[in-house]
Amino acid sequence: MEFYKYHSLGNDYLVYDCRKNEEELEPEKIIRICARKFGIGADGIVAGPYMQEGQMHVKVYNADGSEAEQGGNAIRIFAHYLKSIGEVQRESFSLFTKSGEVEIRFLNREGTRIQMTMGRLSFSSKKLGLSGPDREAVHEYFNFGGEEYDCTCVSTGNPHCVMITEDISRAKICGIGKYSECADYFPDRTNTIIVKILDKNNIQIEIFERGVGYTLSSATCSCAAAGAALRQGLIDSDVMVHMPGGKLWTQIDEEWNVKMIGSVKRICKIELFEDFFH
Repeated sequence: MEFYKYHSLGNDYLVYDCRKNEEELEPEKIIRICARKFGIGADGIVAGPYMQEGQMHVKVYNADGSEAEQGGNAIRIFAHYLKSIGEVQRESFSLFTKSGEVEIRFLNREGTRIQMTMGRLSFSSKKLGLSGPDREAVHEYFNFGGEEYDCTCVSTGNPHCVMITEDISRAKICGIGKYSECADYFPDRTNTIIVKILDKNNIQIEIFERGVGYTLSSATCSCAAAGAALRQGLIDSDVMVHMPGGKLWTQIDEEWNVKMIGSVKRICKIELFEDFFH
């Protein structure tokens, strides 16, 4: 099995070209491959391109073997891979994920700086799979580990639970995330983000990602955090999201469509030995 390792702001993924590999990516194999100590080590795997009716599809897998509906960093990484092998020559093109179409635009000649549309943000409890009547899940109080939090839930194709706070740290998000990820409120589990408002155009976030745990950055979580803060009137529609791994620019229009700009970096090409799974 052959992989190409990338990272985007410290969020690392393995690219798996389904045309160059015969092995199927099964959950148990994904877990072993992504293991930091016993495998290659990664936050996940992005696989493709899978062609359906002339459209180019990708699949994003978390480190625990589950498939994500969406993954901004992963998809930008895959877009750069396609450019680097000459598969894509155009400045802009579309990729299709489990949650729908995303538009990719290369902003430099090397294809390392990429703009990507993430679709429309939604605060709908129905779309998020929350129990109770259909409503906007804004300023909802959830109990995680015996403590109550003021939460705004946002879908970017995958679910997020966002909390605005003055105090953010790795320890705090991990303390919340271990309870929130699999809380009964979220039947499909959730990404968890705590947000500090720096000013109208800058926010700082910490992330506990569904199926991965603590991560240095996440594009979908950045968009969800910006959306939650904008919905509460705390920021403007253009905002820079600061994360431990780096910065990501986001913009949300009047219809709640969101796009973002971020960078990707190649690390290495890796080939697994035949006896890795034995």
